[in-house]
This record gives sequence, structure tokens and C-alpha cells, in this order.
Amino acid sequence: MRNLFCLLFCICVGKLAFPQQSQVVNYVDPFIGTGGTGHTYPGATVPNGMVQLSPETGYAGWNYCAGYRHEDSTILGFSHTHLSGTGALDLGDILLMPFTGKVTPQEYYKSSFSHQDEKASVGYYAVKLKTFDVKAELTASAHVGMHRYSYPAKQVANLLLDLRHGLVGESPGNLDRHVMESSFKIENRTTLSGYTITNGWAGRKHVYFVMQLNQPFNSYTWVSDSTAKRNQRAVFQFNKPDRSQVIVKVGISSVSIENARQNLKEEAGNLDFDQLHQRARQQWERELACVDIDASKSQKQIFYTALYHALVAPNNIADVNGQYRGADNKVYTSPGKAYYSTLSLWDTFRALNSLYTILYPQKTNGIVASMIDHYKVVGYLPIWTLWGHENFCMIGNHAVPVIADAYLKGIRNYDTAKAYEAIRTSLTANHRNSEWDLYNKYGYLPSDLYKVESVSTTLENGVDDWSAAQVAKAMGKTADYQMFTKRSGFYKNLFDRSTNLMRGKNSDGTWVKPFDQFKISHANTSGGDYTEGNAWHYSWHVMQDVDGLINLYGGKKRFVSKLDSLFALDSKVYGDGATVDVSGLIGQYVQGNEPSHHVAYLYTLAGAPYKTQEKINQIINTLYSNQPDGLSGNDDCGQMSAWYIFSTLGFYPVNSASGQYVFGVPAFKKATLKLGGKSFVVEAKNLSDRNRYISRIQLNGKPYTLPYITHAAIMKGGQLTFEMTDKPSIASLTN
Repeated sequence: MRNLFCLLFCICVGKLAFPQQSQVVNYVDPFIGTGGTGHTYPGATVPNGMVQLSPETGYAGWNYCAGYRHEDSTILGFSHTHLSGTGALDLGDILLMPFTGKVTPQEYYKSSFSHQDEKASVGYYAVKLKTFDVKAELTASAHVGMHRYSYPAKQVANLLLDLRHGLVGESPGNLDRHVMESSFKIENRTTLSGYTITNGWAGRKHVYFVMQLNQPFNSYTWVSDSTAKRNQRAVFQFNKPDRSQVIVKVGISSVSIENARQNLKEEAGNLDFDQLHQRARQQWERELACVDIDASKSQKQIFYTALYHALVAPNNIADVNGQYRGADNKVYTSPGKAYYSTLSLWDTFRALNSLYTILYPQKTNGIVASMIDHYKVVGYLPIWTLWGHENFCMIGNHAVPVIADAYLKGIRNYDTAKAYEAIRTSLTANHRNSEWDLYNKYGYLPSDLYKVESVSTTLENGVDDWSAAQVAKAMGKTADYQMFTKRSGFYKNLFDRSTNLMRGKNSDGTWVKPFDQFKISHANTSGGDYTEGNAWHYSWHVMQDVDGLINLYGGKKRFVSKLDSLFALDSKVYGDGATVDVSGLIGQYVQGNEPSHHVAYLYTLAGAPYKTQEKINQIINTLYSNQPDGLSGNDDCGQMSAWYIFSTLGFYPVNSASGQYVFGVPAFKKATLKLGGKSFVVEAKNLSDRNRYISRIQLNGKPYTLPYITHAAIMKGGQLTFEMTDKPSIASLTN
């Protein structure tokens, strides 16, 4: 009896001494970014999952890259695959829609809805479909989407299965043309299976599915041609439901119906809706709880939603047995049961992939291994892959700095020799949009020979070259180190001293005329020398050699003065290539598009850190919020969010493969990074609305004067302390 009393006493005292911590998942708001230009979705997914089960409010046009707009008031249905924050459309596969009433062959059985009747949290989405008085709830595992539909009493419960639907763009007829082949089979009255093969941004994409119902349907009605080999659509009726709710489990695979069946069985076969939802919450809590911040509720909502969005992609498209469909549409097997795709590398190499090296290094190993597997199939590293297929979106070969970043930080659980082979081949053997013979001959890409985005591509190639050089040096490959180092300086050949801007140059060495420094270029519209930007946006794109760039301007004073002009100029952008991607402007600085993301930190490297601190504070406080329009541009598979995470911690990877994080300014009084048994604490002493400048920095109690902190220092654990003041520390520039 005494032992029992002691046990109960200890349990009670333990509960009082160690109260249950508030779960960080409760701060995540999946609606952030679903309005404005963020292009995120509110539906259910798990970290890096293959399934993103979410509502669709539209399917055509740039606004519907994620299928959902917070501004809309009608829902078309719920599909199982989505892109997070991109600027192009695809996916939206296997759409289901519950409804009541008469079945007619209409395009969509859409319903009105109100945000007051809508909820979203990690791994969960719910909405009341007002037109039909149906409550729809969604949750997910990595390969399974689960639906729970509560129908009104005494009405026929209908469920649409739509294999035609997809996010297809605005061109007339796209909805009917994008499906190349589709089919479904009624295995029994509670199980259906089938597939779709579509042609879009992801190339020839296969989606196989198995769908299980918690109760048998009574009948079904075709709402498309039953003999057609594509665009199949059918409605299933539950005239006398055994229960008030119809629950649907949908397993998907890129490989086969049997793999979809196995995915469903292993991930959700014995789980009900609430159990799967709880499992998703637990997965998210484990991933998000690696960072703890002392901040206001709104700051926590923005921060943890940003970390959530940073983990939505890339997506592991390998099945539970390790099989996946590769770039050539053949089936391969990953020994680690991971094959990462949705690699938006033009965006994510800047910060998101570096964030993974700190918080999720094992995922980084898997991502690099997937890149190497892609190289083995197609002969070069990924540029922008979706569902395993290369779509060649954007410029550069930015898998290179991602691999270099991992390798140089000691993250090497993959074939390192093959990794270097892939790097070298990708940067020396010509392939689409990578004309190395031209680049090597002229020391830049001539605008008259390389017709589109020649300046931006030259500049971005320089980052890749520098990254490759560092790996070559580390591996003792001296000749390659010298070659890539030389090429990383090609940016100097495009610097126009008459304007102090990067400018297009022809093969005869003359500058391109006329030259409009403010005109936006875009490959999909006007062409031009820049990528989704103008000369002001791209003239700072020398992350690999900031000192060299400063020297081109004639020293720090002139560099800082020119940088001041960037933020002070009129924010108007124009031209035939003007694009919605150029958003979130402060002067000509563009927070809503990635080429500007490192620019505010250049002040620190030029000896004017207080100006970095001013600009970062302005960006964080005016261009991010906890509202649906809380992102100033496309989240781009987590890059906009990764910028916020790094910047609120007080540092940012200007040159992502350097292992250095340049100081900005902390936004929280305290942040703790939990690093596999170690902790790295960032503390901002005296931080307040007034005290937004850094007076001095200490690392582990000792004065610290470098303008950056290294990756190695962070991973050792310890404490970085910023002492904050209300007065900027204005050091004189020596040149």
C-alpha cells in the first residue's frame, strides 16, 4: 500500500513539476498563404508526403497553382495531389465530391461555402458544403488520403469520382486534353481501383489508386462516356447509408495499383479517421518541435506555419516498398525507400535546403541520393523535377550548390564519388538550357547567341561553378578546382561600369541596346536578358564573391550607396515581360521573388550591418503576417518560408554552399534549435519594439566580431547572444 501511495504521489508531483508543454502544431495555420500571391493550399498532408488532400476552388490560370484561393466562395471537390506555392500548374489528381440531389452530366457538382464553416490544422481540413448540407473532413498519411463525409438525413448520398479533373491552365480544351488515359474498376461494392495518365508540367505522369469505402454503394451512374479510355467520371449512390457518414480511404502510387493497395494497407488499413488524423499530428509535432521560440502568439503562428510550409515539399514519391517511377517512366527501387521529387531548386537552393542541413540532415542525405539517382537516368542533375520528371523550369543547375552544401558540411550518406561525377558532368556536358561550350568560349552567355535570360543564367551559373570548385578542392581535384573557380568569376564580364549594373552583352563584345534598366524580362512573355526581373534585381546576384562585386563598384562606400538606391527607387515595374512573380517590393527590392532574397544581407558584408538590420526588420514586419495573404509572393515550395525562419533567427545563408550564415537581426527574445541531443540557443537581450539594432554579439560568452556564424559552430551547440539597443552602430567605411 505504501509503494502504491508513493507511486501515485510521484506521478502527481511529476505532473505538477513538469506540466504538459503546449504543442507547437497548434500554432500552424494552413490558411496563411492561400490568399494574395502565396499559392499555398489548406488541405491535409504529412511532412514530405506524396498525398496532399485539399479542396479545389478552381483549376485554370495562374491563380490556381495550388487549386485553392481564399478569395473564392465555391468548392469543386477534393483532390489528392497539389503543389505548394509554385508559379505553374499541375496535379489535382483523383477528385472526389460528395453531394445530394439529382445526378446530371454537369462539369462540376460545386457547392458554396463560408470560411466560418471551414477549419484547417496540421493533417486536417474540414468544411461545410452549404449547397448540399454535407460536412467534409480530410486527413492524410504519406500515401493515403482519408475523407469523412457527413450527409444530411433522409437524402440520397452521392459521391463523384472524377478522373478528368486536374490543374491544367487557361487554354481552351485543356481540361479535356490533359488526360491521356484513365480507367477504374469496381472490384466490389466497397472497393474501386484505377489510374490516370496525364500530360502536363510533370510530363507523362502516372497516378494509380485504390479506393475503399466504409459501406457499400447501392448503385452508380456514369456522367461521362462509359466506353471512353480517358476522362472517366462516375457518381456512386448510397441510398440507405448504414451509418450517417461515408468514409473513403484512397491510396495512391506512381507505380501500380497493387502498390497503391499496399500503401493503403500499411499506412491506414486498420485505422479510422480520428486515428489517422492523430498520427498525422504526431508526425508534424515531431518535425516542428525541433525549434522552440519565445515570441508572441502571432509570431509563433507565422514562424511555425513557415516551418510547416518548409516541410510540405520536396515530396517522397517512393512507395512503402521503395519502388518509384523515375524520369524515364521506368520503375526503380530505392534501398532507403525514399525518392524525393518536387525539387524547386532555383528557389530552394538559396535557403530551404540549407535549413534542412541544420534541422533535418537525414532528409538532406535522402534528397542528395535522389538527385544522384536522377542523374543516373538522364545524365545530369535535377533542375526542377515534379513526380520524378524534369520540367526544365527556371535556369541554372542548382542541384550543384545543394549537393556541395551537404558534402562540405559532412552530410555524406550517399555515393560521394558519383555525386561529384554528377556535378562535373552537369556543368560541362551540354544539355537543355546549359550551353557550356558557348559559356566557356566567351566567358559569358552572349545575348545574340543565347537568346533568353543570358545575363541571369550567366550569373546563376557562377554560383554553381563556385560550389563545384569547393567540392573539387575538398576532393583534391586541383585542375577542376581551378577551372570552376575561373568560371565563377565570369560575372565580371557583364558588369557595365557606365551604369554599375549587370547588362546583356553580344558575342562581339558590345552591350545590348537599347537598355532599359527597369524593364522586366520573362522567358514566357517578352524574353530578354533577365529571369523574372530586371537589371536592378539581378545586379547583386554574385553570392559566391561579394568582395569581388564590391570591388567592381569601387569599394564599400560606393557599393552601399548603390544598394541604398535599390531600396529607394520607385517600385513600379513594367514592360512586356512584367510578371506577377515580381511582388512584395521595397523600391526595386523584391521580397516576393527569390533573386532578391540575399540582397539585404549584403550590407553586413559591406561593413554596414545596421542597414541590414533596418531592412530585415522592415521586411519581416510588413511583408509577412498571419493572414491568408501573409506571404508577399509565391512560397515556392518553402523558400519564402525558409527566408523568414532564418531571418527571424538572426542570420541567413547568403552563399548557401559556404557554410556561413550572415548576420541580420533576431526577431525573438530567445530561440532554441534542438540538434539531435545538442541545443543551439539564440538569445536577443533587451529586444523590444525600440531596441531593434545589435550593439554587440557573443558566442558562448565570448565577444564575436565576424559578420557571420559558421554551420560548424551551430552544430556544436552553444549560445549566440545578441545585445540589442535602440541606436544603430554606424561604423565608418574605409573605402
